[in-house]
Amino acid sequence: MNYNNTPIDWNKVNHVIENANSIMLTTHENPDGDGLGAESGMYYHLIQQKKDVRIVNFSPLPNHYKYLNEDNIFECYDSTFHDKWISNLELVIIFDVGDYIRIRTLANPIEKFNIPTMNIDHHPHPDKNVFKFNIVDLTAAATGCMVYDYLKLVRKKPILKNSLLGIYTATMTDTGCFKYSNTDEKCHQIAIEALNVGIETHKIYQYIYENSTKSRIRLMGEFLSGLEYELDGILAWFSITQEMMRLSNATKSDVDGFTDMVRTISGVEVSLMIFQQDDSNYRINFRSKGKFSVNDIAREFGGGGHPYAAGALVIGNLSDIRKKVVETTSSSIKKKMISSRI
Repeated sequence: MNYNNTPIDWNKVNHVIENANSIMLTTHENPDGDGLGAESGMYYHLIQQKKDVRIVNFSPLPNHYKYLNEDNIFECYDSTFHDKWISNLELVIIFDVGDYIRIRTLANPIEKFNIPTMNIDHHPHPDKNVFKFNIVDLTAAATGCMVYDYLKLVRKKPILKNSLLGIYTATMTDTGCFKYSNTDEKCHQIAIEALNVGIETHKIYQYIYENSTKSRIRLMGEFLSGLEYELDGILAWFSITQEMMRLSNATKSDVDGFTDMVRTISGVEVSLMIFQQDDSNYRINFRSKGKFSVNDIAREFGGGGHPYAAGALVIGNLSDIRKKVVETTSSSIKKKMISSRI
């Protein structure tokens, strides 16, 4: 089954899910609202169907998504604890992953025990991929919207409130609170249904966006003081080092949203973050307001993503990476500027 940005037959997808009694749900490392929301949206439906289902992620749940975890449904992978259960699974559903490598060490037991995998995602994937069932819709504003499509089709009863809480979270976060150009009628329909079942959407906004730690604010001051501009301010970029993290007492989750914030600066069309995760591993994040695509730039560094939101993981030292990434990004934007004038 390979619905790689082709019309999806959710009945056939449902046939696979219905015939699996034990299912693990997972998403990419450093999970965001879309991956987590899609997982919880599907989880409550499968629990109601009497499935043996668990959410197991490589990374722990970020603090600002704790409201999704009132039933303690999110688990952080521990091989000594989880591998026995994983060995008997009939299906793994992976949400919003972008690239299979981003589930990290969870790939080891999946491959060791030869568990069939289903990819549900709105990021591009090659036709030749590792998934047994590949379900991709590039037009979906969020992976959570795809879960919504699935549940609307297969459920005889209305979508559960807890499922809608996850789906709304996915939709809200991946549309920038309904501000981005990917916001469509379905996104607003999801919001309406969430409100109709009593979900306090304003509180979700507060949990995610008005809940910054003091360490996050300290770190923000650090990187903003070193913000750099290229191409007369069209490109804004910054780097966050492990030393900056240590001085601010910050965690990885404190970094979330910084690239989006820099993109809001007047005149900036593309923002770029270079984040040092350890001595030699760096996460590169690109965000664009819409004039210039950035996923092609991310692909040059082995990554990918959406046209206006993309990223990559690179290995090296900060000075070399900074020079190469900034030069490559600037060059790409220049070429697109020239092309747009022709």
